[in-house]
Amino acid sequence: MEIIAKRPYGTQDVVPGSAYKWHTVERCAAETAECFGFKEIRFPTFENTALFKRSVGDTTDVVQKEMYSVTAKNPANGKDPDDLTLRPEGTAGAARAAIENGLLNEALPQKVYYIISCFRHEAKQANRFREFHQFGAEMYGSADASADAEVIALAKSLLDRLGLEDTELFINSIGCPQCRAEYQKALKNYFEDRKSELCPTCLERLERNPMRILDCKSPICQGIAKDAPVILDYLCEDCSSHFEKLKNYLTDMGIDFTINPKIVRGLDYYTKTVFEFTTDAIQNGTVCGGGRYDGLIEQLGGNPLPALGFAMGLERIIKFMEAAGSEFVPAKKCDLYIASMGEAAQKKAAVLANALRSEGYSAQFDTMNRGLKPQMKYANKIGATFTLVLGDNELETGAAKLKNMDSGEQTDISLGDKFIDEFSGSIVAEMFSGEMFE
Repeated sequence: MEIIAKRPYGTQDVVPGSAYKWHTVERCAAETAECFGFKEIRFPTFENTALFKRSVGDTTDVVQKEMYSVTAKNPANGKDPDDLTLRPEGTAGAARAAIENGLLNEALPQKVYYIISCFRHEAKQANRFREFHQFGAEMYGSADASADAEVIALAKSLLDRLGLEDTELFINSIGCPQCRAEYQKALKNYFEDRKSELCPTCLERLERNPMRILDCKSPICQGIAKDAPVILDYLCEDCSSHFEKLKNYLTDMGIDFTINPKIVRGLDYYTKTVFEFTTDAIQNGTVCGGGRYDGLIEQLGGNPLPALGFAMGLERIIKFMEAAGSEFVPAKKCDLYIASMGEAAQKKAAVLANALRSEGYSAQFDTMNRGLKPQMKYANKIGATFTLVLGDNELETGAAKLKNMDSGEQTDISLGDKFIDEFSGSIVAEMFSGEMFE
């Protein structure tokens, strides 16, 4: 029979057999963020389109080409339309939520993290999806270079914890609006001489935001930009001092970096520090990107407040971990599978399984009314650590044989009040006989 509908292009399914990889990354991300004092924030999957146009920038590829937007009736009056967009990234939504919920009126700095799905109408490329997932961290309130170093250290710490030490950190400063204005003039003069060679998108950028040309994916535009003026030559005294302090912090913290003056990031809200972690192990190997955006909060209607952060693509992280041979925390196995013969035994199996689950164990019993042999085959397929067979004889004597599926060893276990305690003892004995204690 033909499948009626297949998953949309640019998306992927995460099935139980691979979900443990996602759990590994998500748990490590949350635990690492909390070690640095970051707390979780959650916000809607879609926002008013104006939020992204205002923050991300209407000259960016994200806004011009990649957003999924719809117009819906305003529920307040049923007439005036709402323009809504599935979030293409997390920073704007997190900032909006921080402003609207008063987080920025509390003790500073405010540190938040999130694990979210994002949506962009991406062209077909390796390791790029139209629905993708990000771990992001945002810090509000500090203008000091030590905050930049801390955010970079968080990203580095997580990558190291996941076994991804083969990454390279690139940093740059794109200055503040004042010194960047002079740089924009220099860029425009440079590209004017070769404007006939630029792609149509970059021709528009030349008039509105020449820095966006440096982020163009066209090989021709990249070649033209190769000898373009460098932003570091145009930094004002404050931005130059901030960048020097950041470099000193990273050096003192033992975090290696390379200065790449061509990094501008793809979103308009960035100021001063921008950075990327990259790898050659996968195609399109940027696994983390971020920086400072000191004007964003004010731009979205809040009081002026410095901010910075980063985002990591989880799909890319997992792909990188697979390529690097990193370890994933295996999915939890079934601690006990209870096979049963007969209706009375099946009911007893349900009672025992429920009792074990209330103590935190993973327990399963037959719900398919299969014979004993198929039940044991199923127990083997799901990787049960122990099995227990219940029949009329076991119910009558109040005891059964608990079988260790790895060693084949069998021990007697009570089916009465001591069942939980005796099973717990068997689990502990199994743990201490395993490789982790050798």
